[in-house]
Amino acid sequence: MNKNFIFPESDDFDEYPEIAATDLEGAIHRRNLLEVPKKQSVNLMLDADIIAWFKKKSGEVEFQSLINAALRDVISHNP
Repeated sequence: MNKNFIFPESDDFDEYPEIAATDLEGAIHRRNLLEVPKKQSVNLMLDADIIAWFKKKSGEVEFQSLINAALRDVISHNP
């Protein structure tokens, strides 16, 4: 902000406009400047020992991301 800026007398002044859901519809989601692929929800039955291994390896919260990374690795080695 410019050092010579004078705030208006109004108490409801906000220099940033509100963002509506329609503003975000065309947004591109990025992480580290790479486009993040959109996720799709599926119902997948896996053996309990497989789930337990991934949960132990990554923690309770991120185990699905680790499964996703493992599947992506298999795909990249088997085009």
